[in-house]
Amino acid sequence: MEASYLKLHGTATILPSGRLAIGGTEAAELAARFGTPLWVIDEDHFRANCRTFRQAFRTALFPEGVEVVYSAKALAPLALCRIVHEEGLSLDVVSGGELHAALTAGFPAGKTYFHGNNKTATEILLALEAGVGRFMVDSLDELRLLEATAAGLGAARSGSGASRSQVGGRRADVILRLTPDVDVAAHDYVRTGVLDSKFGVAIETGQAREAVELALASPHVALRGIHCHIGSQIFDAAPFERAATVLLDFAAEVRDATGFVPGDVSLGGGFGIRYVEGDTPLAPAAFAAAIARTIREKTATAGLPMPRVLVEPGRSICATAGWTLYTVGSVKDIPGVRTFVSVDGGMSDNPRPALYGARYEACLANRAAEEPGAEVFTIAGRCCESGGLLVRDLPLPRPVVGDILAVSCTGAYNYSMAMNYNHLPRPAMVLVRDGLADVIIERETYVDLVRRERIPPRLLGPLPPASS
Repeated sequence: MEASYLKLHGTATILPSGRLAIGGTEAAELAARFGTPLWVIDEDHFRANCRTFRQAFRTALFPEGVEVVYSAKALAPLALCRIVHEEGLSLDVVSGGELHAALTAGFPAGKTYFHGNNKTATEILLALEAGVGRFMVDSLDELRLLEATAAGLGAARSGSGASRSQVGGRRADVILRLTPDVDVAAHDYVRTGVLDSKFGVAIETGQAREAVELALASPHVALRGIHCHIGSQIFDAAPFERAATVLLDFAAEVRDATGFVPGDVSLGGGFGIRYVEGDTPLAPAAFAAAIARTIREKTATAGLPMPRVLVEPGRSICATAGWTLYTVGSVKDIPGVRTFVSVDGGMSDNPRPALYGARYEACLANRAAEEPGAEVFTIAGRCCESGGLLVRDLPLPRPVVGDILAVSCTGAYNYSMAMNYNHLPRPAMVLVRDGLADVIIERETYVDLVRRERIPPRLLGPLPPASS
């Protein structure tokens, strides 16, 4: 059973009672048991998305020629890191914190790819000592810092994963992030493949060629491949085909000049998903087929061997597996203008609508089978910001205080971007499957909010009278 105004994903269903269930448990029951706001992750759907991407690209490019690398920045609590590994995916991290979380979860360091446009010396040292699989190098300065840090590590220790050198330091396996100047139809904040971007080394300026030569000359860097990431929420395979063409043209140019042939070619992620009606993403198999066709044609034309192809889905695996549950606290009618429905979360657990106008669908979990009338509602968060609106003009049956609002497709970048604005504790997260619900992130408390704060001794003692 499905509401006409809401697309259900994964195991989400509307029961004969008219109530929404996720992972075999009523959403309203989860709200009552764990409180709201509450992030809910559909485990079976998350796993199915991992398998769909893995199978699609393995079929298109043959198993040995592809690696699916899940982007931790989208959503990667410890429990999901373990699931990603169980499903045969690698992991892309963008900070020392994400790497630490992955290692804490037991994720193999050799299957991690370390991204980020400004890695610190401390982070690079952590990654080298852990033995990460690849450094996705973002700039000439980073390449120099990585070389110097690797050189200073002393004699190499043995181990699987990255290549090691015996020249008084350690050797880091590197993939260069390039800027292919491929544009996509997206918000400026998620267009990352254009020349005017903080990410990557530009091909057309000659800096990419300089980076290749620097890496090849270093005894402490082993250049393994090239990478690009062109943006997010991409609904068409054509930008990926253009990016692959640019990368392989560059590979042929570098091959002719230096003899270097990239073993790895990474096209990043950005595969779009359906958030609301009108979003029309391609299936993973369609993306995979188009990318494989382009790479085969270009390598054959240029006389290059087929590389190992890396893709980095994040949002497209976790977004539709996530829901956020809120409790309605007030309904405010402004005749002739709009009706605000205020809930007990907002920007603090989902800043995406305020940041770049992200849109969502939602239903009343305890009344999910009821059809909406002609009236629409604006869902307002509780943060003290006029822009703190979660969903505008949402069709719903008329909400009442105490209803449970369930917002779909909140698995990507909601927890990752959550904050404590207005000193609001961040929600709990539960993983649901077959009627079981496990807390994988505990709800923050007021004590947690001030745990790291300190009052200098000179300010302690009885408070003096306030100045007049």
